[in-house]
Amino acid sequence: MPTRSDLRNVAIVAHVDHGKTTLVDAMLQQQGAYAEHEEVTERVMDSGDLEREKGITILAKNTAVRYQGPGSDGGVTINIIDTPGHADFGGEVERGLSMVDAVVLLVDASEGPLPQTRFVLRKALSAKMPVILVVNKVDRPDARIAEVVNETYDLFMDLLPEDADDDALDFPVVYASAKAGRASLEQPADGGLPDNDNLIPLFQTIMEHVPAPEYDADAPLQAHVTNLDSSPFLGRLALVRVKNGVLKKGQQVAWMKRDGSVERVKVTELLITEALERKPGEQAGPGDIVAIAGMSDIMIGETLADPDNPIALPLITVDEPAISMTIGTNTSPLAGREKGTKVTARLVKDRLDNELIGNVSIRVLPTDRPDAWEVQGRGELALAILVEQMRREGYELTVGKPQVVTKQIDGKLHEPVERLTIDTPEEYLGTVTQLLAVRKGRMEQMINHGTGWVRMEFLVPSRGLIGFRTEFLTDTRGTGIAHHVFEGYEPWHGEISTRPSGSLVADRAGAASSYAMTSLQERGTLFIDPGTEVYEGMIVGENSRDDDMDVNITKEKKQTNVRSSTADNFEKLIPPKKLSLEQSLEFCREDECVEITPSAVRIRKVILDSGERARAARKRG
Repeated sequence: MPTRSDLRNVAIVAHVDHGKTTLVDAMLQQQGAYAEHEEVTERVMDSGDLEREKGITILAKNTAVRYQGPGSDGGVTINIIDTPGHADFGGEVERGLSMVDAVVLLVDASEGPLPQTRFVLRKALSAKMPVILVVNKVDRPDARIAEVVNETYDLFMDLLPEDADDDALDFPVVYASAKAGRASLEQPADGGLPDNDNLIPLFQTIMEHVPAPEYDADAPLQAHVTNLDSSPFLGRLALVRVKNGVLKKGQQVAWMKRDGSVERVKVTELLITEALERKPGEQAGPGDIVAIAGMSDIMIGETLADPDNPIALPLITVDEPAISMTIGTNTSPLAGREKGTKVTARLVKDRLDNELIGNVSIRVLPTDRPDAWEVQGRGELALAILVEQMRREGYELTVGKPQVVTKQIDGKLHEPVERLTIDTPEEYLGTVTQLLAVRKGRMEQMINHGTGWVRMEFLVPSRGLIGFRTEFLTDTRGTGIAHHVFEGYEPWHGEISTRPSGSLVADRAGAASSYAMTSLQERGTLFIDPGTEVYEGMIVGENSRDDDMDVNITKEKKQTNVRSSTADNFEKLIPPKKLSLEQSLEFCREDECVEITPSAVRIRKVILDSGERARAARKRG
């Protein structure tokens, strides 16, 4: 089949924080993406506010560099897809792989392959894509380059499909420091910089090992919608990869929808990506990744085809969701009083439906309540990011405790299981093992590198990891590092004990007083400041015992005109423990939920009235 020798499409995949976005920065900078007067922005591909705040990539994005160095024969366009490194956004990785012909697998020279490395590599090998291994951060003082390369070879052997070619193990290795903008084909000493002062060896490796896009010269137009974007001037933009034929501005095409219907539409605008900008273009050929306008309701996975001979491409499929939670309107006594502008069920449902258009990883299902919906996703973080985005857009929500999505296999109940990798100092080995034993985790392997740190791999039910991170960081004094990725389904593991502590629940509405909080802090840890407005059923702290306690946090000291010879002794209040949105969701029990407004995150009981809660508890008993 003929190929496009002037084009390469490649995705950069890795575990979170192994340096993908930093490497893309360096590639753009060295190939002249920035003008002389233009400010060079760090992590330019992480353009969203949440991405910059959390330091992670959430959405897969594409850029393009024009490489004119050795081996380019006058200039080659390299389309680069920067993908997320967190397992919860695996749907973005799968979508990114549908746009490219090879992957650059980035592995940290110290940490080595981690769970998301396994996930993205499995996807690439199952799609029979060539892989280029880049060992990044070789200048780290604790780098162990040769060991990491061997660990990656072992991972290839473990994940290689039975029908794979033997050539799949013959992958090139590039040693790089993305932060320094240097790469080499020669292995440097551990902790040393590559001997080359630029990324030319990486570009040459891409030219040699990434296949040029193939196409059928006799086939009609076929273009796959792989992503969506929007423009204030053009409306919805569809990012498409042209598989066969030529796509032109102003052309009439057949829009082949998910439901099987076909509509004839016009391509009103065609935009070609050059570095960080999209510029108007006239046409795109096989292998090109371009943005087009003209279809207001187009969805990911649909096909644009020749109107006289429409042939659909396969829909993009992603792994099943593993975690779900209920999202509904805010039903607390403070609803509508805190900057929230979108508080009705219709607005919440419209927003969730809009999320389905561009997010292939989630599902929205009805519940028995008209103002609440079950939202399923790949993990807690992905769902928490969705809720945080809605909160910033002015929505007020009630969010239930995360639950696992189960399925029936051969008549038996099965639940999702995660592969958990933990790096921790040796002294916490027993603590971590005990913590996971309670959560039905089983150890697969343990590696001690002799550096005072130990690496452990567990298989743990997904519900055992709900609320795990906070407890893990507390028990390891903040030193432990944990990552997990979906592994598969196993038979139901039985009951898993929840957090050992109970909740301190406000028994009346009012403002929290310092006087009441001084005596209550002996009972547990408080979550709110003095003066905070509370309502009956709102959780104001964590009880040191395992049962819930109704407390009067609004109690004021009675005033008297009798003077005392000894002045009042006011004990200092311990600063409250402020929980983030993710921590609040982890803290929830079955009968609790989280109230979310643009200005506050509160934990509350599902049933606010204490008498009704007691009757419901007796019924359950």
